[in-house]
Amino acid sequence: MRSLTARLVLLVTAVALAASALTTVAFARVLGAANRDRAADQLTAQAETLAGRVQARPRANPATLPKARQLEGQGYAVQVVTAGTTAVPAPFAPPDVAGAAADSAVAERTVLQHEWIVVGRPTEDGRVVLLARQVAAAARLSDVQRRRALLGGALGLAGGALAGLGFALTITRPLRRLAGAARRMTAGDRAVDVRPSGPAEIADVADALASLSRSLAASEERQRRFLLAVSHELRTPLTAVIGYAEALQDGAIPPDGVPQAASVIAAESARLQRRVDDLMALARLEADDFRLQVAPTDLGSLVRAAHAAFGPRAAEAAVALAVQVPPAGPVVVTDGERLRQAVDALCDNALRVLPAGAPLVIAVRALPDGGARLEVRDGGPGLAPDDLAVAFERGRLTERYRGRRAVGSGVGLALVGELARRLGGSAEATGAPEGGVCFAITLPAAAPV
Repeated sequence: MRSLTARLVLLVTAVALAASALTTVAFARVLGAANRDRAADQLTAQAETLAGRVQARPRANPATLPKARQLEGQGYAVQVVTAGTTAVPAPFAPPDVAGAAADSAVAERTVLQHEWIVVGRPTEDGRVVLLARQVAAAARLSDVQRRRALLGGALGLAGGALAGLGFALTITRPLRRLAGAARRMTAGDRAVDVRPSGPAEIADVADALASLSRSLAASEERQRRFLLAVSHELRTPLTAVIGYAEALQDGAIPPDGVPQAASVIAAESARLQRRVDDLMALARLEADDFRLQVAPTDLGSLVRAAHAAFGPRAAEAAVALAVQVPPAGPVVVTDGERLRQAVDALCDNALRVLPAGAPLVIAVRALPDGGARLEVRDGGPGLAPDDLAVAFERGRLTERYRGRRAVGSGVGLALVGELARRLGGSAEATGAPEGGVCFAITLPAAAPV
């Protein structure tokens, strides 16, 4: 497979070859035309000179004059006739005799498929000197002219090839550098210095590659922190389960403490199961084979069911859980199970951080376009404006608030954002009237199948 450099050089060389050939032909034609014009002037001068010789020797046979013999030897046709003669040999014609004058122009005619230039000059003794020469002989390039035309074409071709090489290197050198940078990025090097160079289009590619490198580095850093957060979230319940299990195995827990140990093991196992379920759900959402089971869904009923499910936990945490739903509906065509999963994740996150006495509201309302907006609002500590913009990015809030408030792995909100997108809607975080955060999911009238 030819390289781009070779292809560009061949292309430009081919163009230069064609241009050189055309230039050489055009130059040769110009030289030929110049030779033809010069030959016409020379023919006129030769005719006037011969007319002077004939007039100076009126009794001599014109055919024996040295000048006439010299011209015939050079390929000229020479004829001396009496004025008024109508019978003249080719390539001459009677008009040449009749039109001969001291300042008559050169005539051109074709005789026996040959082009001729003809001129006639009168003498004072009543005779006419006719002189003719073939155009092909007159316009023929000399050896020097041919060499110059060929040299010009060769120089043009060489210049074109060099220009093609320079043009190819101008394009391919930056491309090679970008290819090398991409290979280093593929190998895991995120400190690749991609500097824009070359034409504007290649510089744009370099900018895009540099942006990709920065995005990959940021994404990998977020992924690393996310994995650390997930590991921490999984390690905490695992530590409790393993600790109580070993204590039970060693008999370190008295019989009356066994029920409490079993309760802790069960609670921490359930917590661990929820984290694993969230991770599995997020992984399935990001897979290409994720499918929705859409059907008409009464969002009012869905919100009431969520209220009933989280009521006991909210009461235990002294959180005031309430719902705001219209008397009937709204009804949208969506995957009710997936939507309930998103609501559960939002409620679980809220109950983790809300202090006792804070409100938690699950609300739904219809939209004019037939869709619906589902909200989970709280009266908790809230989020900064910058945090609201990245609330659904995996692990972002966990990174920012770890050590300052109770946080999870960051999987729950990422799961909500991805579920909303897959359901054909969107998720957003804003300030809530209750003083905390409002996490909202906007749904279309019908989810994409």
